[in-house]
Amino acid sequence: MIFQQTLGNKVTFSGIGLHTGKTITITLRPADPGTGVVFHRVDLTPAVSIEAHATNVVNTKLNTTIGNGEATVSTIEHLMAALYGCGIDNAHIDINGPEVPIMDGSAAPFIAAIAKAGVKESKKARKYLVVKKPVTVTEGDKKASIIPSRHYKISFDLNFPHPAVKSQSRSLEFSQSTFADEFASARTFCFLAEVEMMKAHGLALGGSLDNAIVIGDQGVLNPEGLRFQDEFVRHKILDSVGDMSLAGHRLIGHVKASKSGHDLNHKLVMELLKRPDCYTLIEFTPQAFNAPFNIALPELSWLEA
Repeated sequence: MIFQQTLGNKVTFSGIGLHTGKTITITLRPADPGTGVVFHRVDLTPAVSIEAHATNVVNTKLNTTIGNGEATVSTIEHLMAALYGCGIDNAHIDINGPEVPIMDGSAAPFIAAIAKAGVKESKKARKYLVVKKPVTVTEGDKKASIIPSRHYKISFDLNFPHPAVKSQSRSLEFSQSTFADEFASARTFCFLAEVEMMKAHGLALGGSLDNAIVIGDQGVLNPEGLRFQDEFVRHKILDSVGDMSLAGHRLIGHVKASKSGHDLNHKLVMELLKRPDCYTLIEFTPQAFNAPFNIALPELSWLEA
C-alpha cells in the first residue's frame, strides 16, 4: 500500500489502565492525510493534544509514555502497534485519562476495534523511512540495531534466568496479515516477584491474570496457559512494532534486538532520526513502486536482500 490511510469511521471502547488501575475510554477518529497519530486528553480543560512521535516520549519505564507539558498518555505501545499493523497512518485518539487501557494485554482487541471502524485510503502518497546505514545503541548486554534491508523486519532475542522463559528468538518479516495472525495476540508478561514491587511504586495497579501473563516460581500462573509457546518473545516484537512506529513513517529496514525494551527501542529511534546520513525519506508513487516490501528502484541498489 502506497497511499496514506485513516479510519473509515470512529470507534469507541473502554478498559482498565494496567498501571493506573483506572477505567479509561478511548475514541479513535479519522484524520486528514499528513496528520499522523495524535492523542487528545479530553478529560483536561482545555483538552491537550500530544503527537505520537519519538520526540514527545517522556518516560520508558515499563511502558512508553508521551507528553506535552504536564499532560501525558502512557502505555501507548500496543495501540500504536495495532495502528501500524492495520496500515493506519493518520488518526485522532480521544482519551479521558492518562493511560491507554491494557485490554487483554495484547494488540488484538485494538485490531478488532480498527476492523470495526474500517480503513479509508487517501490520495496522498506515504513517505517511507528507508535505512541506508546501520545504527546501533547498547546498554550493558542489551543491544538494538537497525540495518539496511529491502523489507521491514524485526528479529528479537531474549533471555531470562527462569525455566518458564529461558532463551527465545523470533523474527517478523512485516506484513499486515503476519502481524495480525502471529504476533498481535501475544500478551504482556511479568514475574510474580516483581508485582508487589511495582505496586509499591504506583505501577501495575490494574494488572491481573486477565490482562497479563504472570510467571511464578513454578511457571505460568494463568490457568489457560500460553497462546504461543514463545509468546514472550512475540510480545517483545509487538512492543517493538509500536515503539518503532514513533519514528513517524513506515519503515524499511531490519531491526535486530537482544534483551531490548521500551527504553532501548526509543533510544534506537532517536539515534536514527538524529543521523540523516543513515536514512532517506522516499515518497513512492504508483509508477515507481509496485509493493511496499519489494523495492526495485535504481536509487536503492545499495539495499541488501
